Amino acid sequence: MSILIDGLPAAPDDLAHQALVNYGAYTSFRVEHGAVRGLDLHLARLDQAAVELFGESPGEAEFRRLSALAVEGRDACWLRVSLFSPEIGHRNPSFVGPPKVMTVVSPPPPPLATSMRVTIVPYVREAPHLKHVATFGQTRVRRAARSGGFDDALFVDDQGHVSEGVTWNTGFIQGGRIVWPQAPMLAGVTQVLIDRGLAGQGLSSQTRPVHMSELAGFDGAFLCNSATPVCPITHIDQATFGNDTAVLDRLNQAWLSQRPQSIAD
Repeated sequence: MSILIDGLPAAPDDLAHQALVNYGAYTSFRVEHGAVRGLDLHLARLDQAAVELFGESPGEAEFRRLSALAVEGRDACWLRVSLFSPEIGHRNPSFVGPPKVMTVVSPPPPPLATSMRVTIVPYVREAPHLKHVATFGQTRVRRAARSGGFDDALFVDDQGHVSEGVTWNTGFIQGGRIVWPQAPMLAGVTQVLIDRGLAGQGLSSQTRPVHMSELAGFDGAFLCNSATPVCPITHIDQATFGNDTAVLDRLNQAWLSQRPQSIAD
C-alpha cells in the first residue's frame, strides 16, 4: 500500500487527524494502464464534495495530477482519493478552503461476492448523496446482517422505499427493463455506467420509487459498485429471485462497453 498526501509521503500528523476526525469524502476505483471507467464521474464527485464540505475544490486538473502521480508505473491497482482538512475538527469546524488530497494505492480488491442474500434494514445514511467517510452506521448494519445469517443489508427509508445497500447500489429486473430505485442515496458511478450502456444491449431503464412491498414481483435483482460491476441478489428476506444469467451478462456487457478514460488527459 502506498499513501501520499498532496503528492508527498503521508505525514504522521495528517494520518492521526484522519483517525480522530471523520470529516471528509472520497471516491475509489480500479485503474488499468492509467485509465479508469467513469473517471469523469469520479472527478465530478470529488469536486462536488470538496465544494460542499470545504467551500473550495482543488479542481479537476489537480485531482488528475495527484492520481497520475500515485499510480505511476503500475499496470493495475486500486486507487482511493480522499479529501480532508487538518484545520477542521470537532471544536473548530469553520475553516473554508481547499482540502488536502490523500491518494491510497493498493492491489485491486476481489468482487464483494458472486451472489448475495440480503435483509431489509430501515436506514438512511447521513448526507446520503455524498460518498463520505462517516461509515460507523454502515459497518454496524452489515455486522448485524451477517450475524443474522445474511450477506449484507438493503436500506429502506421511513416510508419503506428502497434506496441503496451498505456500499452498493441496486437495480431490479422487470422483463427487458432495469428499474433503479429513487430515494435519498448515492448516485453510484457503476450504476451510471451500466445505465449508459443498456441501450446497446437491448435493455431500457426507469428510475422510480420502489416500495419494499413490491420486491417479490420483480424477475431479478442485482447490486453494483466499482469493485463488483454486477452481482445477483438471490434473496431479499423472503423474496427470492431466479436471475436470468443472460440478462446479467448483458448488464455486465453494458458496463464493459464504457471505455476507460485516461487519467493523464
